Amino acid sequence: MDKEKIIQSLKDWFKNEKWSFVVLAAAAVLFVFMRMNVRTEVPDTAGLSDYAEYERATVTEILSDNSETDDASDGSWRGEQSLTMQIDSGQYKGETLLVNNYIGPLYGTPLKKGDSAVIIINTYASGDLRATVYEYNRMPALAGILILFFIITALVGGKTGIKSLIALAVTVAVLFGILIPWLLQGASTLPAVFVSCVYITVVSLTLIGGVHRKTVCAMLGTAAGTALAMLFGVIAQSMTRINGLRTADVEPLLQLRQSGIPIGLTGLLSAGIMIAALGAVMDVAMSISSSLEEIHNANPSMSAKQLFSSGMNIGQDMTGTMTNTLILAFLGSGFTLILYLFSLGLSFNQLFSSAYVSVEAVSSISSSIGMILAIPFTAAISSYMLTHEK
Repeated sequence: MDKEKIIQSLKDWFKNEKWSFVVLAAAAVLFVFMRMNVRTEVPDTAGLSDYAEYERATVTEILSDNSETDDASDGSWRGEQSLTMQIDSGQYKGETLLVNNYIGPLYGTPLKKGDSAVIIINTYASGDLRATVYEYNRMPALAGILILFFIITALVGGKTGIKSLIALAVTVAVLFGILIPWLLQGASTLPAVFVSCVYITVVSLTLIGGVHRKTVCAMLGTAAGTALAMLFGVIAQSMTRINGLRTADVEPLLQLRQSGIPIGLTGLLSAGIMIAALGAVMDVAMSISSSLEEIHNANPSMSAKQLFSSGMNIGQDMTGTMTNTLILAFLGSGFTLILYLFSLGLSFNQLFSSAYVSVEAVSSISSSIGMILAIPFTAAISSYMLTHEK
């Protein structure tokens, strides 16, 4: 009897979630198809006379060390170490090399015996090797932090938390496995980013909430909000006469472009706005659609107009905090540069006419606009779909 109940419960569950299976299966097939059409070229060093490799190594002995703290650099370390290190990966695995570790306030860290580090091994045509420390090996620490995050999310969130972790894995896979290779291959920046955002939205919300009315409403609201964030980003960058070429750290990408890699640079500002806004827009859209479904279930006699009004009231309470979240996130990411700019005593006109401040303002305001406008779109879609049962 218990076996029959289990089988029946599985059948009922599959019946209720069949569209979730269809959507996820289609998304998996689409991911494989897109991945097969992405070129992943790995540089071939076999035919090069001189080349460099980044490998893991462990400190076996400290031969000399003149590193010391520097009060002028807020107590950071400065100096040089001469080390012997055993190579733990690559073609020189198992060998022991003499390695120099250069330490400064902005780079490097003193190493102790037994520490693991990533080193640069330069191999020359003559057969000579020269090795220097690139950075302390932070992978074990980052892996530990990530595992702790997974455990806390699973314990607090339960099944929903586990589903959110799977959705996070999908997001990372799409961004690094599909979107970035697309852009490096010369795909049009804004369409590629928008399609990726929609794909992430559909898969994430399907994993977390299944394919039901509230999640479909949230998907449509998120797509609308993300598109509007992109649109306002394009309009704002046109008005302020800035684009992706004025964003921070774009110079290496410009060099790649000039060397023949057809990456689109001007659209990177609006692309970054879409990616940054996606999480907040998805959160707002899901909150609105879920709240309206609960209201509708409690009072099915409410009209679409009344539901829309309730959704707008709920959204108004969310607007202030979510807008602060987006703007503070953008300001926090560039907080060190903001401190430097203010230390210069720049005038108001000089400060706000600078490319950096303009880029940050356009990014934060456009993302906030996309998030805010997702509220009426989601409320309108939800109020219509919930009052039209078919």
